[in-house]
Amino acid sequence: MELADTLIERIKERRALIGVVGLGYVGLPLAMAFADRGFRVLGFDLDPDKCTALMAGRSYIKHISDQRVGRLLESGLFEATHSLERLDEPDAILICVPTPLNAHREPDLSYVLNTGRAIARRLRRGCLVCLESTTYPGTTDETLLPVLEKGSGLKAGVDFFLAFSPEREDPNNPDYETTTIPKVVGGLTHHCLRVADALYGLVVVRTVPVSSTRVAEASKILENTYRAVNIALVNELKVLFDRMGIDVWEVIHSARTKPFGFHAFYPGPGLGGHCIPIDPFYLTWKAREYDVPTRFIELAGEVNSSMPYFVVEKCREALNARRKSLNGARILLLGVAYKKNIDDYRESPSFKLIRLLSRQGAEVDYHDPHVARCTGMRHYPEINLSSVPLTPEALAERDLVLVATDHDAVDYPMIFQHAKLIVDTRNVFAARELIGDKVVKA
Repeated sequence: MELADTLIERIKERRALIGVVGLGYVGLPLAMAFADRGFRVLGFDLDPDKCTALMAGRSYIKHISDQRVGRLLESGLFEATHSLERLDEPDAILICVPTPLNAHREPDLSYVLNTGRAIARRLRRGCLVCLESTTYPGTTDETLLPVLEKGSGLKAGVDFFLAFSPEREDPNNPDYETTTIPKVVGGLTHHCLRVADALYGLVVVRTVPVSSTRVAEASKILENTYRAVNIALVNELKVLFDRMGIDVWEVIHSARTKPFGFHAFYPGPGLGGHCIPIDPFYLTWKAREYDVPTRFIELAGEVNSSMPYFVVEKCREALNARRKSLNGARILLLGVAYKKNIDDYRESPSFKLIRLLSRQGAEVDYHDPHVARCTGMRHYPEINLSSVPLTPEALAERDLVLVATDHDAVDYPMIFQHAKLIVDTRNVFAARELIGDKVVKA
């Protein structure tokens, strides 16, 4: 097809302008990856403050340094804008917007739909549109496709190209980054796949072409459902083994010595991040259309959602054993980020813990070296807190220290020395010299 060949040639010669819609934890690293490979990149974000920061060489993502953003600007290949009027400029538009759940735990595709409508009004012939946001199988061809075709008057696969390629970002992963992670690519048609595969093939270590956008969508749902189910398994075993007087962490460490047939997953105070707590429910919602119950996935969701309640009960038991009440207790929660060494607190179980403890009458503060302030969470509007300094005096003043996130930049020996009581959900006090009566695992 001549139109596809023309765009592929522009891509190979690095003459194609790449548009990235959404400059968050997925979109910004993706934009950087294309610029690093010599492509001109136009980044779009509705938040003008983000665009202003980037154009001034400042990063708003903890694990992406100002120096990294500065080098990006110095290359002369990147520009950030909040004006969607410029969506008619790129040769390829990559959509990296949120796909959250609504209050009823149903898919909220408003960000995808609004972006699709904005693109459709300015879509040019010969352009590639690729959705990267995680969603249920069928979103690209059932939902995004009609919006693009109706709004533009163009036909996908003939006048423009449509694909789905799921993001696989793992913020602050020391071993993998955007370009070193194989990328699944699915196209609406054969020529759509050819174009998308040619584009990503010049940026990532390896592409994994699949037969359709639905297969590509389903692959990402499988990846995150696999993790959610296995985490639910170890969380359920944690509760059981706790009742049996068995340390689940020791069990996992011994089981992982088997060189085949076992992959270690670890328990925690609940699930966080924008993927694992959300994506499986996209699939369960879609499954209802086919009258197929997804009992395994829903049960995993129930188990993982129950973990904050288990942790709060362990706090209550630990305080009771010392003749103290949860009501009126002063508690310092360590970590509000959803995982260690990052500043991303989306869907973090720490917020559920703060709410549950506060409703039981506890006075809760937090310390997080990567999150100075947390406020305005969509599901927790009442939480408006700032990180308190971690000092011996602050520890001694609290009745209990609750470890929710195991950041490396925390002085755990100092905590052990000065805290009166510790509830540890991350096994950071596993070392023998840090185990004592004051540590309760949860």
